[in-house]
Amino acid sequence: MPVDDADELAVLEGRIGHVFADRQLLRQALNHRSWVAEHHGSKSNERLEFLGDAVLGWAIADLSYRRFAHTPEGQLTDLRKSVVNAVALADVAREIGLGNHVRLGRGEAAAEGAQKPSILSDAFEAVLGAVYLDGGAEAAYDMVARLVAPGFPDTIDELDQLDNKTLLQERAARAGRGAPVYTFASTGPDHAKTFVVSVFVDDVLLGQGTGRSKKAAEQLAAAAACAVFD
Repeated sequence: MPVDDADELAVLEGRIGHVFADRQLLRQALNHRSWVAEHHGSKSNERLEFLGDAVLGWAIADLSYRRFAHTPEGQLTDLRKSVVNAVALADVAREIGLGNHVRLGRGEAAAEGAQKPSILSDAFEAVLGAVYLDGGAEAAYDMVARLVAPGFPDTIDELDQLDNKTLLQERAARAGRGAPVYTFASTGPDHAKTFVVSVFVDDVLLGQGTGRSKKAAEQLAAAAACAVFD
């Protein structure tokens, strides 16, 4: 994406839900260090990522504390880990098309870095840090509530299902395999959809799951795929 492509930035702002007063903050949030190495004088997104990580932790802690009022500290910690990790944040980044806007060096781009969970999750945190600096705590909190908090379980009893995608990512990496790729289909009317999710690793189907929400179906598919690595 060209540095001065205002139209592309406007599209991203719409998906983030925040219009920047200082777009230079957003531009910096999209600068991966591999791009900066090839464009001397530019700043990478690493400092913004550091800030965004802290802001994200605060916002998720507050949201989970309020939503699950009678949940003990240990489960709240597990809940936070389930949504504040590279796999979960990369999913959010994909939903808003963030990978299409991240600036990568030639080598990283050739290696499809825009799809790597680590790069996507770092960029998401950097954008959050930029929103915090540009719009303050309220704007950053609203971004987390709108984009990340929907990943919370409906009830705390579902918490034990939330780590299947993370677990699959870790097991695939340890086995020297590629990152899991999820596809989905849905049937039924809008008010009563059924989702069927398939998960592939290196183009091989490893698991499927069916649920009333895409999130639930993904978790079931990931759980099935995890068994392949047992």
